Amino acid sequence: MHFVDAKGILTGGKNHYGMNIYRGCSHGCIYCDSRSRCYQFTHAFEDIEVKQNAPELLEQALKAKRQKGMIGTGSMSDPYMHCEEKLGLTRKCLEIICKYGFGAAVQTKSDRIMRDIDLLDEINRKTKCVVQMTLTTFDSRLCRIIEPNVCDTQRRIEVLEKMRDRGIPTVVWLTPILPFINDTRENIQAILEACAQAKVRGIICFDMGLTLREGDREYYYAALDRHFPGLKERYIRTYGNAYEVPSPHRELLTDLFRTFCREHEILYRPEECFDYMHHLPEKYRQMTFLDG
Repeated sequence: MHFVDAKGILTGGKNHYGMNIYRGCSHGCIYCDSRSRCYQFTHAFEDIEVKQNAPELLEQALKAKRQKGMIGTGSMSDPYMHCEEKLGLTRKCLEIICKYGFGAAVQTKSDRIMRDIDLLDEINRKTKCVVQMTLTTFDSRLCRIIEPNVCDTQRRIEVLEKMRDRGIPTVVWLTPILPFINDTRENIQAILEACAQAKVRGIICFDMGLTLREGDREYYYAALDRHFPGLKERYIRTYGNAYEVPSPHRELLTDLFRTFCREHEILYRPEECFDYMHHLPEKYRQMTFLDG
């Protein structure tokens, strides 16, 4: 990893903001879109860029806000990668979010988030906190292949259940679904049942498939050659160089997904899930004189 002084830390606005403390990732997921060349990495993806002044920048930014809102993190780089154990920058930023009475929406694949469950609980009791967890395959063996350097799905489900027990709302990202690998009815059904048991608030699934573009595609295909001999050629025959790579079972799986969510009163339309995560209740939005 290497360290930089960033010029800013928050993006977006209108009551919800984005924050990425790290750039790059050490999880090694074979399908990661963040590897795509369009993001213009100037360093190796596994050489994590650390925004070492993130807490100071965040405190300056929140002091200047006239209105409180939700702050999301983890959309591009997981905030609970291996380096967080030593650096603790995510925790420091959460402490600042809590101090200034903002809400938080944290997206991760890692059980390292459990290190901060007390802090997440405090934020949720003061304003609002939403924990987002990615689930792709119920099969632990397959999980170790496609997401090799992070805890398996069973442990992530345990995290969701621990959040449920604290009253912290959760949202699951059911994505990506890899054609000919994890795109089975049995896999989707098992994940959905686990989500219902954990009482997740919403499940985000843009489509039953994945996206591939320059940089990401080459890394994914190399992984297919290592772990699934002959599958790369099947992808090329079926999809060519398409950006959208849908499962041949997309209609069946999508119907299963939507029906299950409706029956269990789980949010499943992406716009509804994002509205929920971005919304800070009105009673928390206005800054007071005591907020400074």
